[in-house]
Amino acid sequence: MADWGPVFVAVVLFILLTPGLLVQVPGRNRIVEFGNFQTSGLSILVHSILYFALICIFLLAIGIHVYMG
Repeated sequence: MADWGPVFVAVVLFILLTPGLLVQVPGRNRIVEFGNFQTSGLSILVHSILYFALICIFLLAIGIHVYMG
């Protein structure tokens, strides 16, 4: 049986934290911008740090497991 929890969490967080898709922190004109489809180097760095922190929390601290089969 394969553990699909890490794959599911990683894909969902990647979609939600893609800079400029749903939200961008920091934005170009404001601190938070929604759905502007633009990005900057600083927002990529912030979203990468958020992604790393959340994936560590969900996979290591909480231990999400999804078994299919």
